[in-house]
Amino acid sequence: MKAIMVMYDSLNRHLLESYGCEWTKTPNFKRLAERATQFENCYVGSMPCMPARRDLHTGRPNFLHRSWGPLEPFDDSMPEILKNNGICSHLVSDHQHYWEDGGATYHTRYSSWECIRGQEGDPWKENLLMTPDRRSPFESNKFMWEFPLGRAMRTHDQVNRSYMDTEEKTAQAKTFEEGLEFIDTNHLADNWFLHIECFDPHEPFFVDEKYQKDFESPLAGEDAMGIDWPPYAKVNESEEVVQTVRNRYAALLEKCDSYLGKVLDRMDEYDLWKDTMLILCTDHGFLLGEHDWWGKTAMPCWNEIAHTPMYVYDPRLDCAGKKCDAFVQMADLAATVLEFFGLDIPKDMTGKPVRNIMEGGVNHEYVVFGFHGDEIIVTDGKYLYMNAPEHPEAPYYEYTLMPTHMRARFSVKELENWEPAEPFSFTKGLKTMKIQCLGSMVGGAKEPRPSRLYDLENDPGQLHEIDNPEAVKHMKQLISEYMKETDAPKELYYRYGIEEA
Repeated sequence: MKAIMVMYDSLNRHLLESYGCEWTKTPNFKRLAERATQFENCYVGSMPCMPARRDLHTGRPNFLHRSWGPLEPFDDSMPEILKNNGICSHLVSDHQHYWEDGGATYHTRYSSWECIRGQEGDPWKENLLMTPDRRSPFESNKFMWEFPLGRAMRTHDQVNRSYMDTEEKTAQAKTFEEGLEFIDTNHLADNWFLHIECFDPHEPFFVDEKYQKDFESPLAGEDAMGIDWPPYAKVNESEEVVQTVRNRYAALLEKCDSYLGKVLDRMDEYDLWKDTMLILCTDHGFLLGEHDWWGKTAMPCWNEIAHTPMYVYDPRLDCAGKKCDAFVQMADLAATVLEFFGLDIPKDMTGKPVRNIMEGGVNHEYVVFGFHGDEIIVTDGKYLYMNAPEHPEAPYYEYTLMPTHMRARFSVKELENWEPAEPFSFTKGLKTMKIQCLGSMVGGAKEPRPSRLYDLENDPGQLHEIDNPEAVKHMKQLISEYMKETDAPKELYYRYGIEEA
């Protein structure tokens, strides 16, 4: 048996043809949907990037105990379990967070791995003649947005781009090239798991001109310089800027579709459909002006961010062209892959194999997701409730033995008053460091927001909050059940106004 996972970052469900979009160009996603099962109710778990990947490895949620951080010593890791059972797990990725402080233990869990440099602000190349004062060449553009680490990241990004002057040199092209090489080399072998992970279509929406030609933007040339990297902020730009950014995303999405097609071609060429599972997923979506916001972290986690695409082909099942309405999340994929290879699922994994629901069963009656320290969100399909902290002044903590953030170690100030915490059910009997959070994991506190309830059946766009105390009570009960199941820290019940189940 073999398995391939193709994973994108910031892939928007509502901009894919198979999910109903009529203006983007994604024929290969549609081609996959005709061969696989398309999941209609896939939701994020832990937000954003590396928290989602911890869910993927461990099969359990990260966000109630930890923000952005590495895999912990007590964590089960699906690719490592495969490796330890004689199944080759191979990662090919250009996702630069893997080789930063907050992601450094993920790629080394695989049997082998290949990292492709140059995405976003990856500190990859230097050209001091190009940037003598350490400023981005685009920095003088009137649409240049400011955001944390902006100057350093943009400078690196522009230098990196100068080394990608042909499509073949771009990070996405190289990532898929390495993934295809693995397939070409190993298609006759058995017992392998290939994880092709592409940072695109994450911002910045740097994309070859040949794809941009399919989307006529209001702004072009010098007028469009620097506006392919929107901030995580309110939209204050003109409709011309908004549409240009959307078109850049759509062009990059078309490129993603093109390279997905190469994987599907290999599946056809080598007749891998007879014994190879194929999973396509993403960590989250991205707001391109919807709800008057850019991004994914500073705003409420609306469904444009939280409701994600997923496709699964299982050679053991009749799944061609089917659509599945049952709930599924990233944490279910660890159990899905282990079950496919006939391996035991660790008791600490709360995720369940999607084979159950592809055969008509139900894994989850509801799903819960969120950011560490921010809203805990629950949906049962009819309602979606964003439970904001009822006592936002109450302290909350990181529980970790690996005290690093995205791009830095924990500071001396953060570590001054840490204390040992009693083991959680999943820490293999180990105590962890209990470290009070001094700020948001994404840099800067979000503006306070009240809890909100939406009726998804009648308002799928989440445009109107509703007042329904009975529904709120029920949704809070679901959160309480989930917190008990995942052994959430006790202080969170008070912080969020949740009664302990």
